[in-house]
Amino acid sequence: MSGTKGARGRRFEGGLAPDAAAVNASVGFDWRLLPHDVDGSIAHARMLGRQGIIPAADVDAIVAGLLAVRGRLDRGEVEWDEALEDVHMNVEARLIDDVGDAGRRLHTGRSRNDQVATDLRLYARASAARLVDGIDALRRALLGQARRHVDTLMPGYTHLQRAQPVRAAHHFLAYDAMMARDRGRIEDAARRAGESPLGSGALAATTFAIDREGVAADLGFTGVTRNSLDAVGDRDFAIELVAACALAQVHLSRLGEELVLWTSQEFGFARLPDAYSSGSSLMPQKKNPDLAELIRGKAGRVMGAWVTLMTVVKGLPLAYNKDLQETQEPLYDAVETLDASLRVAAGMVETMELDVARLRAAVGEGHLVATELADYLVAKGVPFRDAHDVAGALVRKAIARGVELAALSLDELRAEHAAFDADVSGWLDPARAADRRDVIGGPARGRILAEIDRIAAALPPPPPPEDQSRTLGKESR
Repeated sequence: MSGTKGARGRRFEGGLAPDAAAVNASVGFDWRLLPHDVDGSIAHARMLGRQGIIPAADVDAIVAGLLAVRGRLDRGEVEWDEALEDVHMNVEARLIDDVGDAGRRLHTGRSRNDQVATDLRLYARASAARLVDGIDALRRALLGQARRHVDTLMPGYTHLQRAQPVRAAHHFLAYDAMMARDRGRIEDAARRAGESPLGSGALAATTFAIDREGVAADLGFTGVTRNSLDAVGDRDFAIELVAACALAQVHLSRLGEELVLWTSQEFGFARLPDAYSSGSSLMPQKKNPDLAELIRGKAGRVMGAWVTLMTVVKGLPLAYNKDLQETQEPLYDAVETLDASLRVAAGMVETMELDVARLRAAVGEGHLVATELADYLVAKGVPFRDAHDVAGALVRKAIARGVELAALSLDELRAEHAAFDADVSGWLDPARAADRRDVIGGPARGRILAEIDRIAAALPPPPPPEDQSRTLGKESR
């Protein structure tokens, strides 16, 4: 390739040693930045033309050349050249080969340091938008299950022990609450990636009369960074996005764990379709929740990406250091892992079937209405701690007899406390027990219906088909 000697220039004689070149090159992963690198370069070139820094004819040649180079790389018509180190030099070298001196003027007023910082911010913002779409899809699936199971009772658990009866819809909406917080964190990280560092140069800005604000607006940024030293060395936006990804993946891991439990023969609460299950190479009867397990397992991977980012940045002096190249792969991996996990989780939740009868039977075992007996006595004026003791004694009596609390006679109840009366039987119905918890955030039927309506009103509709094709750049490779 004749257009450029690469970033080293004539200061150096010869190239890097082969093993050093292999470690130095980043094009094996930063090809993901291709659309953002081209967009940033086009905006930069147009600004240079507006400011009279380069001729208008050169701007036209650069823009057309960049679009052509991007197309050829996207379509695989030309190969990525590791000798050119990174996505930036791969694009620029081919541009110079195509348009000559006009291409050599593109890098006026910028450095690869502010260029990569800009590309990464654009990638982070685009990725955040894609992840928000994935979260919304999962939330719509959770909402669909909640609508189907408003009247399905199931045990609520603490310590993985049956605790109190709840509606299955309430359980699904608990995961919606987690994902709603994750959505907010990802959007917040995207907002802080909204300042353009382009124009910061290598570390000390530039002598050219550039228009930073104009370029920022052209690229969809909300403003510009205010310190060139910080701008080129800042990866806070990546750390924040990956931190948000890690917590979202942890929430998916919890969901995956429950799907593993629910689909086991011991629980038998749910069934997953074949499309989200695997078999055994030895045991023909097996139907394993492998996808739920993989989502659970990938939490460690995304958490590790966050630790890697924090570790890379923690000891770096100002301004740019090549260590920062090591922040890219964890960012890409965290984003792509969460993106894939969200899509699989949404599919599993949407197609999962609950065994309503099995759930209802589980509600009837384990003395889940014991708290109702205590609350009944409190309603009769008994102090809660005394009522708690009485209910505990009745549970012990029921266990000794091998029955549930509802099977105890009124005389047996009164033997523990005289305040019990015939109306206590209504307190031992699990559905009524759930509906008595009629507070904001509670499992009462009316509260759940109101919550479903609130979430449905807040959730954006599914994107049209043309928007669903948005990618994270993975298909370019």
